[in-house]
Amino acid sequence: MSKKPYDSHREQEVRTEDESRKLQIRTGSLVGIFCVVLVAFFVVLYQTQIVDGADYLASANYSAREPETVDSVRGELLDRYGRVLVTNAIRYNVTLDTTIMGSDRNQILLELLELCREQGVEWNDSLPISESAPWTYTRTDSLFSYEYEDDEGNTKVASTNLGRLAVSRKWIEDARSADITAEELLYAMADTFGLEIGEHQAITSGDRQLIGVLYEIYLRAYEVLNTEYLFAEDVDITFISAVKERALTGVRIETESVRQYNTDVAPHVLGTTGDITEQAWPTYQELGYPMDATVGRDGVELAFEEYLHGTSGRRLIETDENGKIISQEWREEPEPGDNVVLTLDASLQAVTEEYLANFIQALEEPAGGAAVVMDTTGGVLAMASYPDYDLATYRQDYNELLEAENNPLMNRATNGLYAPGSTFKMVSAVAGLSSGAITTTSLVNCPGYYRYYDITQRCWIYPGSHGLENVTNAITDSCNVFFYDTAAKMGIATLQDYAKQFGLGEYTGIEIPESKGQMAGPETAQSMGQTWYGGEVLSAAIGQSLSLFTPIQLANYVATLVNGGNHYRAHLLKQVKSSDYSQVVYDYEPELLNTIEIAPGDLATVLQGMYDLSKTASMARYFSSLPVEVGCKTGTAEVGTGRTATATFTCFAPYDDPEVVIYLVAEKGSSGGNLAQVAAGILAQYFSTEGSQTAPVQENTLVR
Repeated sequence: MSKKPYDSHREQEVRTEDESRKLQIRTGSLVGIFCVVLVAFFVVLYQTQIVDGADYLASANYSAREPETVDSVRGELLDRYGRVLVTNAIRYNVTLDTTIMGSDRNQILLELLELCREQGVEWNDSLPISESAPWTYTRTDSLFSYEYEDDEGNTKVASTNLGRLAVSRKWIEDARSADITAEELLYAMADTFGLEIGEHQAITSGDRQLIGVLYEIYLRAYEVLNTEYLFAEDVDITFISAVKERALTGVRIETESVRQYNTDVAPHVLGTTGDITEQAWPTYQELGYPMDATVGRDGVELAFEEYLHGTSGRRLIETDENGKIISQEWREEPEPGDNVVLTLDASLQAVTEEYLANFIQALEEPAGGAAVVMDTTGGVLAMASYPDYDLATYRQDYNELLEAENNPLMNRATNGLYAPGSTFKMVSAVAGLSSGAITTTSLVNCPGYYRYYDITQRCWIYPGSHGLENVTNAITDSCNVFFYDTAAKMGIATLQDYAKQFGLGEYTGIEIPESKGQMAGPETAQSMGQTWYGGEVLSAAIGQSLSLFTPIQLANYVATLVNGGNHYRAHLLKQVKSSDYSQVVYDYEPELLNTIEIAPGDLATVLQGMYDLSKTASMARYFSSLPVEVGCKTGTAEVGTGRTATATFTCFAPYDDPEVVIYLVAEKGSSGGNLAQVAAGILAQYFSTEGSQTAPVQENTLVR
């Protein structure tokens, strides 16, 4: 049945009413949501502008953009075969910015110290007062003294530098005359630094710790020290998290690139890095270094600073009121330093150090010594000084090393001065032959002693004798009489001239600090306030008298001899490579300093004597197992009446085509022949074979 018209109309009215009702509901919901959002907006606006407005305003006013110089990453140090000896590692340090701590400074620092104690983190504190009662001074130095002029213009030294420490006026006024105890000083400093400690209230260890930190801050605020105060160094992630959780104003965690040592060899050669010293700052300032830059302090770290350092960068940093960095903008990114390849062979260096240390430690009176292994163009393959130290713990051990009687900080290879003993005799031989004082066939009878006017000098073999000796035999037998006679014929001037040509008593040019040494002669005697007598030329010819040379000089002299007379500058630099190793920045070429004219026949005669010595019973036991022939020379240098002699030894190999030279020194080592075992071990490593070591053979302890 069909619908009626009025039924359709009714249905349409119902649908219209339903849609209208739904529309009203949706409109109401939207209006409600809008009202909620509007209310929330006004709540946030009120909170921001009214409740927290002052804080946001202070933060906005404080936020600042400041320029900052960023130090570059230091280049690596490698041995000649590319083994990385020194590289870099990242560590985290805690620094303080007290300028934004305001009146809460002491409370913030107390909270930081408490956190350090909880987590066992050590902080830097150089205040020279004990860390617990009874309070005493722990040292007396320039921090507690200063110069002033009295009423008569005389320079005096005050016992306490209270003026520089800026303690109370009473102490400043009485500084020149008052004997101030450590406890009195702590009370005065507490007053100056705003610590609320009553006059009759005892100072606690916590008070002392806070005073120590404030003292460090003071030294830098008043430019007593020009380095940034690193509150704590090399902190771990646990401590970093704890610091950040507490949101301590002005306490920053900063990253730092530090040296990481992949080896424990060659500490004297590699050297150390550190802060720029006050004396060096003007120079580094001109070079554009930031004041807190890390630079080479000694060794090749200092010598090759220009390659290793790189270029510092600059950035703008924006910090908030708590000193936290909220943004940064690089203006010039830092460029890492270049990588320096040394002439050293790390494996050979390790063996050289081991053999030298074992030998010296086995002596009756262990003292010190040095070893230099060099190629024939002046390149240093190994350089050892005993005793040595560990670069990884150098800072912690510094005071102990500084006070040690055997002076482990001294590089004996470049700064130790030693009489060469009989290892000098090849100079005398070349000087005599080249000057015409002797020939290769000249013979001298050795009865065990030599008379020169009213002087009688003994040979080491006395009361025995060598009989007739030529120059080759004299080197092999180390006959003093032959060289006494040669010296008497040619005179001291000729001997000095050839010694100088060989580089003895002259700087070798090695890149790290070295001593010049001295060659015996009238001028040297005069400079020492002594009188030179003509007969002293005899002692000079056998490496005694006033002659003192460094092991690096002596090694270079032997290298000059065996390469035919070409005297090269000694060097540790082999190559410089870019920071990414993609290109060679600099390639070292051997630098010829001078050439000594030595007739081939004369040279062969001298070297033959060294070769023959290696074949004697006392030497062959060490060298016979090597795959190459060797030339060598022993030396025993007297260092004073009643004292054990210094042992010296040199050798080269292969004999027919020299590649490597070794020079060894052992203080109180008695006889140079004892060092042959050390040389054999080093040569075995160099030529990749095992050397033969047996018990040392004692030689006559007279000069040889």
